[in-house]
Amino acid sequence: MVKKRPPKESDKLVHYLSKDEQKNVTTAYAKETQGALRSELTYRVLGHLNDHYLLEVNPLTGRPHQIRAQLSAIGCPIRGDIKYKFSKPNPDASINLHARKIYFIHPVKNEPVIVVASVPPNAFWEQFLTLDEGDVKDKNLGFLY
Repeated sequence: MVKKRPPKESDKLVHYLSKDEQKNVTTAYAKETQGALRSELTYRVLGHLNDHYLLEVNPLTGRPHQIRAQLSAIGCPIRGDIKYKFSKPNPDASINLHARKIYFIHPVKNEPVIVVASVPPNAFWEQFLTLDEGDVKDKNLGFLY
C-alpha cells in the first residue's frame, strides 16, 4: 500500500542494494555500486482507494528489505514505513506490507502449491478487499501487497 502513485501502471525495477547491518537499513542504488547486490522486482497497480494505491509486487530476487527499499527509491514508500521515508507511522507502528498470495513448486511432490492469506483484521486493509482479484486460479502467481 503506497500513497504516491508509481510512475508507471506496471514495471520491473532493478536496483543495487546494500544493507547497513548496524542501522538495519538497506539502500537502493540505480547503478552498480561496490558491495551492493543486483535486485529485481515487478509491480503493478491494482487500484486506488481513499488516497492510497494497492500494488501487487513480485520480488524476483530475495534481498533484505528489498520491497521497502526499492519502492522508496522510486518515491513510493510503503504506508507507515518511516524507516524508508513514509511521512508518518501507522498508529500501531505497523507498515502496510502484506504477503497475500504465494506460489511455489513443492520440492518433493513437484506440484504447484498456492497459499492465500487473509488481509490483516484492520478496517484500513479491509476496505481494499474490493480491489482484490482473489481468484486462486489466477495465472498471476505473484505476491499481493
